[in-house]
Amino acid sequence: MTTQKLYAGTKLRETRTRLGLTQKAFAGKLGVSLPYLNQMENNNRPLSTTVVLSLAQEFGFDVTELSTGDAERLVSDMREALADPVFAEIAPPLADLRLTASNAPALARAFLELHRAYRQTHERLASLDEALGREDARIQPSPWDEVRDFFHYCDNYIDAVDIAAEHFAAPGGAPTNIRLAAIKALGHSGVRVAFTDMDKLRQFDPEENMLRISSSAAPQTQTFQLLLQVALLQQEKLIEATLDLARFQSSEARDIAKIGLANYFAGAALMPYTTFLTAANDMRHDLERLANRFGASIEQVAHRLSTLQRPGNKGIPFFFVRVDQAGTITKRHSATRLQFARFGGACPLWNVHRAFETPGRFLRQLAETPDGVRYISLARDVSKSGGSFGAPVRRYAIALGCEVRHADALIYADGLNMQVPQAYEPIGISCRICERTNCHQRSIPPLERRLKVEAGTRGILPYEVA
Repeated sequence: MTTQKLYAGTKLRETRTRLGLTQKAFAGKLGVSLPYLNQMENNNRPLSTTVVLSLAQEFGFDVTELSTGDAERLVSDMREALADPVFAEIAPPLADLRLTASNAPALARAFLELHRAYRQTHERLASLDEALGREDARIQPSPWDEVRDFFHYCDNYIDAVDIAAEHFAAPGGAPTNIRLAAIKALGHSGVRVAFTDMDKLRQFDPEENMLRISSSAAPQTQTFQLLLQVALLQQEKLIEATLDLARFQSSEARDIAKIGLANYFAGAALMPYTTFLTAANDMRHDLERLANRFGASIEQVAHRLSTLQRPGNKGIPFFFVRVDQAGTITKRHSATRLQFARFGGACPLWNVHRAFETPGRFLRQLAETPDGVRYISLARDVSKSGGSFGAPVRRYAIALGCEVRHADALIYADGLNMQVPQAYEPIGISCRICERTNCHQRSIPPLERRLKVEAGTRGILPYEVA
């Protein structure tokens, strides 16, 4: 296996700018020549081991940040956008996309915004005449997609909110009973709490200063909703400041993001960063033990594990995804090189889809993506009761995983033979951009490849990918 060269010119240049150093002064501190530094900052050369060590020793830089960030996400998102038939004859090679993501990330994001606007315009063609007659016909991104991308490109970690939640959960460094702390904090705000038999999970009446929580909800759900209300009432200034920095294009997106940040605070307070990270490492990321330890659900624990990306104290880079029974992705995040499709469903060969067949059980899978990176993936179904007989049950499946190089830190890797190449199932991102030519589960042809169709021959598929 070859070692991947580290090109991190943008990160290197940002670090130098933040420190207020000229290229000459920065090169001197790193122990390299000025021309060599210039070549590294422009991604003409990879970062050497000497430079990486100097960054850590001289500036206390978290070197893991050099290999993370937006580049892989941008490459994945651009590849999916360029798989659109409109680019069939002009799609640039992968090397060009990587160069753009590394050297011109703002241009890459602008391209993605343009493609998103194009898709939305295309989808509205049936009612275009009516739209053109309205004053508010300006094409805007979907508020939901805009918020999802906000968290996606923040690495699903919001530092100020996370730290505020940690201080709330452990004032003065001493852990507290988080449920009682939430009720007490609401009381200080003049809010009365009542657990009531009702259809909604949470209902706050500002005129009565009354918060009603569903008595039929699971205890961990009740605690989460209490903490969410604490965030909306006591962390409003922090949340509003974060929203101001995000600069959403619509009030709807801002409103959705506000709830998202309140949810983030609730999860971070229920599972405080430092305490949770320590427990996760000690328990080798056993989701059930962590759920019992913190009074959280399996899904909440899995989601929280994917957010542990605090600079200088990062956890294992996990991916986390939730899909419904139709295979549609309803939650997604990846701190790994594996990225999820922005449109449509996930790869059908992924074990997350099989979780519905084995309710209440964890499924393990060793998988390999077309780029040769290998992962261990854990999947389980998640059912959410309606709270009464006859009420609809919402069913989802979640998946949590990481690269196999972190397998020793996962209890779920025990007993798996990770040395045998045949143990790894070939998965992709989505059929429309998957590079595999012989997949028996392919649903549609790859949009960036030519097809060969022969009427007298039929294999697994009615065509061959050239």
